[in-house]
Amino acid sequence: MNQDPEGPDAERNESEAEREDRKYDDLLQELRVIQTSAQLTAGFLLTLPFQQRFTELSTAQERFYLVLVVLAALVIAVVLSPVAIHRQLAGLRVKGLLVEAAHTLVRIALALLSLLAAGIVTFIFDVVVDRTAALVVGGALLVVLAGLMIVLPRVLLAGRNPGGQAAR
Repeated sequence: MNQDPEGPDAERNESEAEREDRKYDDLLQELRVIQTSAQLTAGFLLTLPFQQRFTELSTAQERFYLVLVVLAALVIAVVLSPVAIHRQLAGLRVKGLLVEAAHTLVRIALALLSLLAAGIVTFIFDVVVDRTAALVVGGALLVVLAGLMIVLPRVLLAGRNPGGQAAR
């Protein structure tokens, strides 16, 4: 076994292959959640041109809308990539490489999905209220998303002592 007895997963007493399988399964679960979010946001965006009010958009709003559509397509592409990579590499005994690539792609997907969510809210506020409100609300949402996805995990980690137990 290629196990580091002092590593973060040492208490699991699993082989390297078991650890990679577990990590890949975890990543697949995360991708399922991201995929659903991506599908819902993309579906929302794709229905907008068929709404009566869409013809009333300014040129800037139309361009921003198109940026959001491209961003939604990028999210979908990034979310699908681990599956495509797995299909290409299945059976080649490179699960560790796949796990590393999927981990990176999940992080990219979360960042893109956060931008997409903030962009959609900005777009809606721009159309319904005004540009100033849109920028304030969209910017605030982006800050909240960054806090939840970047700052909160670091705060949780900092709250643990070196032995891996939660601080009391």
